[in-house]
Amino acid sequence: MHFRRTVQHAIPTLTLFLVLLNVAGCATNPYTNRSQFLLIPESQEVHMGNKAYAQALNDPEVVISQNPAEVEPVKRVAERIIAAAKQSKYAKRAESFQWEVTVIKNDKTKNAWALPGGKIAVYTGIFPEAKNENGLAAIMGHEVVHALARHGAERVSQHTAADLGMRVAAAAFDLKPLTHSLAMQALGIGVLLPFSRGHESEADYIGLLLAAEAGYDPREAVLLWERMAESSKGGPPEFLSTHPAHDTRIQNLQKWMPEAMTRYERATKAPNSTLPSVE
Repeated sequence: MHFRRTVQHAIPTLTLFLVLLNVAGCATNPYTNRSQFLLIPESQEVHMGNKAYAQALNDPEVVISQNPAEVEPVKRVAERIIAAAKQSKYAKRAESFQWEVTVIKNDKTKNAWALPGGKIAVYTGIFPEAKNENGLAAIMGHEVVHALARHGAERVSQHTAADLGMRVAAAAFDLKPLTHSLAMQALGIGVLLPFSRGHESEADYIGLLLAAEAGYDPREAVLLWERMAESSKGGPPEFLSTHPAHDTRIQNLQKWMPEAMTRYERATKAPNSTLPSVE
């Protein structure tokens, strides 16, 4: 009798889980042929990206750089990367995005990001790692691919499906909240993090190609990650990280380099000024 009540209690959650799986979109990455699991429509993803961008820039602690020495190289690299994207296998999506680029004056933050819809931010703290426009192109190409490849929507979909699946199990087997929480943590380490590392590698690969097609020397990407490795020693082991280990990244970039160099040799070469120093 207890088992019957438990199953009946699980039916509504199970029904929702099956409905979501049934309506999920199935896409294939055009560069890697990897199947993608997508629960949310692209229009909603872009709306989320625009909202997140506005919130980030409206943060009272955010200082937007107006310094031409900082802004001009970032915008120059962005323009060439976006132009390459509009000639890539993501051309339709790149054309539909309303691209915006902002340089955030924060010399302590080594970061850059691109959101669905084409909103890009680069923090001045990344300049020493990038060193020059070739290095900056490797970073921005990587971030732009996250947006073009819909990695954000895929992660949201994965989390939603995982959470619903655990709710079904919790209801069906009458798991206590603590057990459910521990199971979700285990699922995150064992299942979801490898997906994120896959996204990072995918962005490394396609971003390397986009940067090369934009006229930036792809060999700088290896030097970039060597600098990243030097400045971030003591990070978590790869199996507990959402990002590949630096050595793994460098090995992959070297493996993809012949393809990238072929594209670079055909491209009109971009300027490669040294980025301004930070405090």
